[in-house]
Amino acid sequence: MSVYVQTALQETIQALKAAPEQAKTTFEAKATLGKHVQVTATTRGFTIPFDEPAALGGDDTAANPVESILASLGACQAIVYRALASLNGLDIEKVEVTTKGKLNLQGFLGLDRSVRPGFEAIEFSTRLVSNEPEEKLYRLSQQVDQLCPVLDILTQPVPVKGSITIEKSSPALSV
Repeated sequence: MSVYVQTALQETIQALKAAPEQAKTTFEAKATLGKHVQVTATTRGFTIPFDEPAALGGDDTAANPVESILASLGACQAIVYRALASLNGLDIEKVEVTTKGKLNLQGFLGLDRSVRPGFEAIEFSTRLVSNEPEEKLYRLSQQVDQLCPVLDILTQPVPVKGSITIEKSSPALSV
């Protein structure tokens, strides 16, 4: 059991019970295209690189966005396991989540309009190392699936709205 995680979460829970209006928050990220299809994303002062494999025009220097979604699902599941186990006094030695996404490149490349450009299916499997009773761990896994934000985002429709601003390039300065 992680006392550090337990203490942090209990303090946050108590603060939100006292001031529920503080529970709403906004996360933000900014992505900027660089060389070829390399992208640098920033969020809360962290830098996250993206790229594509060579077959998709990239230099293969980083994970691509769809791989990052799979990694985010696995990471979120692992974090929620740690959080809920800590709050419930359960000791978990290791959490390992393997995710797989099935994607048909004909959709992304516009070769077949009947094929969606995103994942057709996502699967994940979790490996827990723990001496806790199995029934408690199965209950914990159900709670994790109910409360994992990334799993919720992937399985429930989320309103998404986009906008675009177009600016003209600055003329080159001649010397």
